[in-house]
Amino acid sequence: QVQLVESGGGLVQAGGSLRLSCGASGSISGFSINAMGWYRQAPGKQRELVARINSGGTTTYGDSVKGRFIISRDNAKNTVTLQMNSLKPEDTAVYYCRLDSSRGYYWGQGTQVTVSS
Repeated sequence: QVQLVESGGGLVQAGGSLRLSCGASGSISGFSINAMGWYRQAPGKQRELVARINSGGTTTYGDSVKGRFIISRDNAKNTVTLQMNSLKPEDTAVYYCRLDSSRGYYWGQGTQVTVSS
């Protein structure tokens, strides 16, 4: 069993910054971790990609966060961090960490990010 533990969500004013962290633990030895990333889901909307980073360090960002968010990863510690800058009210959502592995996808429970105008 793989567990993903997220932290760092909260309430911030527009223009502010937040940093999300996600750590993987449990039965993660014995299979390969291909990528880790962050997705978000706002009320009434589908879950969407925020940012993703693969084991080689290649990053992918959703169009709405390019230039504002930065994803980084510590492969040795199996952690991924999302630095969110210049936050906007439309960034308000539940943010989920996802681990992509040779055994499939694993999701965290989510952390709420609320940006006030």
